[in-house]
Amino acid sequence: MTVILAIESSCDESAVAIVRGGAGRAAEVLASVVFSQIDLHREHGGVVPELASRNHSLRLRDLVEKALLDAGTAIGDIDAFAATTGPGLASSLLIGSTAAKGMACALNRPFLGINHLEGHLLSPFLARSLVPPHVALIVSGGHTLLMDVEGPGRYRRLGGTRDDAAGEAFDKVGKMLGLAYPGGPAIELAARAGNPQAYDFPRSMLHDAHLDFSFSGLKTAVLYTLQRAGGVVSVADLAASFQQAVIDILVGKTLRAARQTGRRIIGLSGGVSLNRALRGALQQACGQGGLELATAAADFCTDNAAMIGFAALLRHLAGESSPLAEDIHPHLPLL
Repeated sequence: MTVILAIESSCDESAVAIVRGGAGRAAEVLASVVFSQIDLHREHGGVVPELASRNHSLRLRDLVEKALLDAGTAIGDIDAFAATTGPGLASSLLIGSTAAKGMACALNRPFLGINHLEGHLLSPFLARSLVPPHVALIVSGGHTLLMDVEGPGRYRRLGGTRDDAAGEAFDKVGKMLGLAYPGGPAIELAARAGNPQAYDFPRSMLHDAHLDFSFSGLKTAVLYTLQRAGGVVSVADLAASFQQAVIDILVGKTLRAARQTGRRIIGLSGGVSLNRALRGALQQACGQGGLELATAAADFCTDNAAMIGFAALLRHLAGESSPLAEDIHPHLPLL
């Protein structure tokens, strides 16, 4: 059995996990600890890179020690070390990557630099013994991406956002409505009391032949609606209508991707995948289409190190490693 210690520090979550697994066996998360910086950034209305990197530096050693304690594992028992090397904030990526490389070098163990998006993509299958062919929808604050997945490391990009990611649109609309940061959970909560048909917002590119997304027009439509109403609107109705438009776009494009590729499984991951209305709508659509929906456990939807450890485990078992001289890649694509 192989034991991986992984670090995730791509944005404002400091996370460490220890994952164990072997060929043909389901991975086991021995420990997963996360320090969320949301409260630190809330007063600024978004992530401040300098503040994020400083707090990664302050927290990371304690998190590594806690993960080892939770896992009942000594650092000398770790077979390989991994860290997110992109995409993300450069100053944040450097903290986790440097720490993992340092431990790997000190103990003469392999280092694996992992793509943050690959971690999300694989997370719905963390508890399984294999990653089956499927269509993956990654939807988070910084990314909205559709991928055709043949297996670990074998990916084909089907579509992505041409402007704002879905989670970014949630945050910006939440700010327009005067809701708390982050906007996604706040809009979901407000929407539960609203009418999703109250406002007829656009479903950009929904019926276009390609599989790309665009949410900037939807965001602008919300802004114009607020301006025309002088800011006097039903927040619940507007939140529900905006959320429904996003869901319709995501579900419609994902089902089309499944039809075009012939895949029978859809993997849903990323922080926005925690949205209950989105999960419910996609589950219903999959049920009607005879498809299986695979989702990550709630703890592994937002940024976490367990998904990075799982991706690293699969690569390590395939005989892969990364050079210690490998740099971070703030704009690293999945392909």
